[in-house]
Amino acid sequence: MLRVTTASLCTSCQRVRLLLLPPSASTSTVTPSNKRLENQRTVDSLYDLSVDVRKVRKFKGWVLSESSAYVSETAALLRDMGADGTVIARILETHPEAVLCRPEDVAAQRGLWESVCPNKRELVGIIEKFPASFFTLTHHGNQQANILYLQSLHLNKRIISKLIASAPQSFSRPVERNQEVIHTLRETYLDLGGEEGNLRVWLQKLLSQNPYILLRPAEAWRDSLGFLREQGFTTEELLSLVSSLRASIAELKPEAMRQALAYIEGALACSKDELKQVAIRCPAVLYYSLPTLVSRYQGLMDVGVSMEQVKESPNVMELTTQIVLYRVQKLASYGYDVRSGSLDVIVGTKKDFEMTYGKLSLRQQRPLFNPVAPLKSEE
Repeated sequence: MLRVTTASLCTSCQRVRLLLLPPSASTSTVTPSNKRLENQRTVDSLYDLSVDVRKVRKFKGWVLSESSAYVSETAALLRDMGADGTVIARILETHPEAVLCRPEDVAAQRGLWESVCPNKRELVGIIEKFPASFFTLTHHGNQQANILYLQSLHLNKRIISKLIASAPQSFSRPVERNQEVIHTLRETYLDLGGEEGNLRVWLQKLLSQNPYILLRPAEAWRDSLGFLREQGFTTEELLSLVSSLRASIAELKPEAMRQALAYIEGALACSKDELKQVAIRCPAVLYYSLPTLVSRYQGLMDVGVSMEQVKESPNVMELTTQIVLYRVQKLASYGYDVRSGSLDVIVGTKKDFEMTYGKLSLRQQRPLFNPVAPLKSEE
């Protein structure tokens, strides 16, 4: 009698066999010959937690094939921190590698993160948003040293927890590198006339606006500020710029700034002093790319705005051409022609513009005052 084995079945027969398998032994254990078999215990444990295993299999299927996994232990730790079943499932779907971390390592990581974020609910929220940061357990010693260093600066715990969550790379590297950047920032602030008493608040603003600021080399700060000094900005003006740009100044590159300033100088026919005032009033011209500046300036010209108007209200270039066109048309519907007035009415946030627009609307709707009409008074 012919003995039939799984290996001798044709492809169509194997498909039939798969359909007849019970749910617990679905395609999770039967994989193509060129792939590793999945760990059925891991798959079943994830199913029990309502994790979308198909999603895990599609994007990070290798996790399901690892021989050692700690699904129940990881879920228990998250549950103990206050995470409900839905949150646990979402975390493990987003970052399934979490189940490969040893429980003792995760417990140590939890203790480290709780030192800067003791509120369990907030901590679970951070982990849900940045699971890869929490479950990246390498360089634990560097993480601890960097946290202790930032705490020694008396920074707000929320700032530190935001940093470690969204920019974990800055905590994984040796603490000396972060110390060098912070030292450069401190020197910069004090050299520009800032007061020691306000340094902590200034640092917190920088770090909260751009968590990646510590990853920028200290030399980048010196290069950016050195270039601006060469352009004739005084110490007071530089402090104003640094305070306005805050974390963005770490991204500025001398060559890009040179191109932007040269374009603005030519487009607005500025003197050197006028150019500095444009940059101070609209620091965005220092970090917008040249194509962006050209496009926005040309858009203003296309709606009939003059060069002198832009020079008087340079922060209008912070708005996209679409927003400028929309606001110009809105104001025109109430009889305001921006070509004959100040551009200040269209700059600012959406809320600022709506207030201006509202005032013009009321002004048009309000009836004219009749000086001979009797005044109404209460009887």
